[in-house]
Amino acid sequence: MLDLSPKIHDEARQGEAYAPFAKDENPYRKHFYIESYGCAMNFADSEIVASILNDKGFGATRNVEEADLIFINTCSIREKAEQTVRKRLTEFKKLKRARRGMLVGVLGCMAERLKAKFLEEEKLVDLVVGPDAYRTLPNLIEEAEGGQKAVNVLLSRDETYADIAPVRLNSNGISAFVSIMRGCNNMCSFCVVPFTRGRERSRDAESIVAECAGLYNEGYKEVTLLGQNVDSYYHINEEKDETVTFASLLEKVALISPDLRVRFSTSHPKDITDDVLHAMAKYENICKYIHLPVQSGNSRILQLMNRTYTREWYMAKVDRIREILPGCGISSDIITGFCTETEEDHQETMSIMEYSRYDMSYMFFYSERPGTLAARRYQDDVPEAVKKQRLVQIVALQGKLSRESNERDLGKIFQVLIEGESKKSESDWMGRSSQNKVIVFPKAGNAFKPGDYATVEVVDFTQATLIGRNVSQP
Repeated sequence: MLDLSPKIHDEARQGEAYAPFAKDENPYRKHFYIESYGCAMNFADSEIVASILNDKGFGATRNVEEADLIFINTCSIREKAEQTVRKRLTEFKKLKRARRGMLVGVLGCMAERLKAKFLEEEKLVDLVVGPDAYRTLPNLIEEAEGGQKAVNVLLSRDETYADIAPVRLNSNGISAFVSIMRGCNNMCSFCVVPFTRGRERSRDAESIVAECAGLYNEGYKEVTLLGQNVDSYYHINEEKDETVTFASLLEKVALISPDLRVRFSTSHPKDITDDVLHAMAKYENICKYIHLPVQSGNSRILQLMNRTYTREWYMAKVDRIREILPGCGISSDIITGFCTETEEDHQETMSIMEYSRYDMSYMFFYSERPGTLAARRYQDDVPEAVKKQRLVQIVALQGKLSRESNERDLGKIFQVLIEGESKKSESDWMGRSSQNKVIVFPKAGNAFKPGDYATVEVVDFTQATLIGRNVSQP
């Protein structure tokens, strides 16, 4: 028997992850199994796919060996993710030999670029489906069942899947992702997303608010509004003669209930406005946490990356966040070793990290992606050994900043949304603060359950976790 069980990581903390949708009890006549890699958008897309497959008569399974249909929802951001996907597909190919009629498919961002290689050269898959083509899955499955290679990687200018209710099969029942827009217009030179997910289009605000309200009524206590660049959300309701910006959307969702936490990801520094910051300040249930990718601390490199801001502009944006939202958590994305980066450029990235005092960061060395503007325009000329050395320094600095951030929280009191037991101890609860920090505290002496809010004082910390004690009033 092949061991094909995937590892499961916290997708909020990892650059790539697996998310097998799973239910042991399955009333459906056929079974499907999905692994998702990369960003939260891919996890949300897999929930859309699960809904479509349910309607087709497929139910989810956590046992890949009983699956009639296996999908990998892919990420093309880094080369390592592609290597991981290819390895998994090779393992599934072996499994397929032992299970007649099993179909294997690739979904998402990797579909367009590698469709020919996966289908013809390596014969690893039966279906290839792009992120805007999930509605065609029933027809594509029928084609594949008939022995044809089924492909649809066409991008759309209007698809948002607003009318499809996601199936949240891998949820803790407390937190949920809600996609508010698709695609990206920013054209950062290192990024494949505009080519794999198409142009920006925003979902109508009423469907977003209805989905969030439905989740709250089902017992969920936290929603995360998702988009490649949520701050550029913009929708016009012609019937109501209403224009909805991201700031006004945040307010609409916050007003569902003060008991429902609202998060969002990801922000582009150029688009996060004072209106968004003031909305966050106005409503206690809009979490005080912003993921604000800097990518580089050097203005010349930022220009090559087509990030459309300078070092000084970014620092001023951090100042503005601190001014309007004192105590707001800030995290970042950092790429080291981009084309032509010098040691001096690298040091400027280190110094902007110090200035911004990030609570945490996602840190990578530059990996050239075929088809991007950078691949066409620039030479990937920083030696890999230098990239890795600089990454080690950046990771070490972020470790120091994370410890200092947690040390500043000693003695402070936070409202914690309990997500479940601590992974390290059944005697402790684990939850997150508004600032998105993990806090653990003893179960003893309280009658909390997952989904409850607790008032917790921080008494100790590690680099990644705050340790607290319950000070909630009875």
